[in-house]
Amino acid sequence: MRIVAVLLYSKVMHSTQYYERSEFPRRQGRFGPAIALVTILVAIPILAGCGPTMVAGAGASLGNAAMQERGFKKTMADTGTETKIAANLLNHSADLFVDVSVEVYEGRVLLTGAVEKPADRIEAVKIAWQADGVSEVINEIQARDDSDLLDGARDRWITTKLGTLITFDKQIKGVNYSIETVNGKVYLIGIAQSQAELTRVINHARSIEYVRRVITHVRLKKSSQSGQGA
Repeated sequence: MRIVAVLLYSKVMHSTQYYERSEFPRRQGRFGPAIALVTILVAIPILAGCGPTMVAGAGASLGNAAMQERGFKKTMADTGTETKIAANLLNHSADLFVDVSVEVYEGRVLLTGAVEKPADRIEAVKIAWQADGVSEVINEIQARDDSDLLDGARDRWITTKLGTLITFDKQIKGVNYSIETVNGKVYLIGIAQSQAELTRVINHARSIEYVRRVITHVRLKKSSQSGQGA
């Protein structure tokens, strides 16, 4: 149940974190954590008595994990690592938990987001390394957040748009990619079947309006080398 609570908190905060980065004073913009905690308190009793619909949803997620190139066991291990890192961020600081997004793929941790102080970037990396199963930490956290509400909405739109494009592109195995967008910069991590497929994903990202840069940490299926900034 604790894992479910952390995941729920993460999802709620992910949807509200852009509002936390607005130009309004911070004392007016820190209701997100409180709202998320209230959401958890309300939802936990419901989760405790979840029925067939919840089971069906879990089954769909398990099926998706089995389809991924990294395999079911690695996918579940990565999910556990991601949950642990999120919990550690939350235990350290609600602000850091809100400002930093975590993606884990084959033990490789991608940290994105924007924090107020350069020292926070270092702290987030230290926290990520504390979780079991971490083989690499890629720090793409920006040291200063100058985004506004419109930037946040655009980032969410870019992520959704790119996810849709690669999902419906028959030449791309979209399930193997994770996407994060921060201030118009698109970050990719995952496994590409070939360089041609990766290039196709990058081109899709570049074709989207408001994208400033595409940074890839995607590994080629038959190579230990990951891509670079594009």
